[in-house]
Amino acid sequence: MIAAYFLSYRILPRLMTPQKHNWVWAELFLGTYIISLAARITMIYGIEPITRTPLIPQESIQEILTDLPTLFVVYSLHILSLSVFFIFIKLIKDQHIIQKRALELEKQKAETELKILKAQLNPHFLFNTLNNIYSLSIINSPITSKSIAVLSEILDCILYRCNSTCVPVSQEITLIENYISLEKLRYDERLSVIFNHEIDQNGLIAPLILLSLVENAFKHGAGEDVGIAPKIEIDLKLVNDNFEFKIRNTINKEFEAESGKIGLNNIIQQLDKIYPEHYTFNVTKTDDDFTAELKINLAPKYNLA
Repeated sequence: MIAAYFLSYRILPRLMTPQKHNWVWAELFLGTYIISLAARITMIYGIEPITRTPLIPQESIQEILTDLPTLFVVYSLHILSLSVFFIFIKLIKDQHIIQKRALELEKQKAETELKILKAQLNPHFLFNTLNNIYSLSIINSPITSKSIAVLSEILDCILYRCNSTCVPVSQEITLIENYISLEKLRYDERLSVIFNHEIDQNGLIAPLILLSLVENAFKHGAGEDVGIAPKIEIDLKLVNDNFEFKIRNTINKEFEAESGKIGLNNIIQQLDKIYPEHYTFNVTKTDDDFTAELKINLAPKYNLA
């Protein structure tokens, strides 16, 4: 036991450092000698008198101190060979602790990055929505108070119900409906929005990703309106844990896809962290419309929450 602890906690940690090891080897040699000497003296003067009958002639302490071949060839090799098993078990335990700690750090890192991505999303959404309400307040529109009430419901959802990694799909549907109603108050009859949704069960999904896609469609579909009648079509379906979300918005000829690149990159980063290898996300742009299609397999259990 002394040899095992001496090697595991005194010698090996120092040998694994990049510094010079001359003193470590010297200490290993001296420590091995002292441990072997103690084992030899214990054997001759402690164990043999009890276990051997008749008692054989005993070596003197001086003879034991100078009998280096016996100490290093017989005792040290025997003691070190038994210590190797203990060291092997300790290395396996240490490796397990290191891997567990690395997984915890990776999980904390992923959670922190997701919080940062959500923090980037919320101010962006609030900035655009408050601009909309501000434009209504300038003209003293009677629907300003209603807009504020709808925005209050949206903020309640974002601030208090979207703190976990996953939320019910039904909650996201309600959030989208509130957002659409808020935008409709601004655009009146100029804007055509079709929102179809079908779910066979109330599954769980990462929050705010769908809202980001909807907000992006309004920004570049209705927000880019220069006289044409903007149109947005949304289809949401959840059947047997297979989630599909497709949104298409009309655009004008001067629309540039790069203007929505930051929001789309934000969405992709969140999907990569929460649904790695379990989702597909495609965007298609033509001269007249822009389409984003998201498919997620919600069957696997994701444990970032």
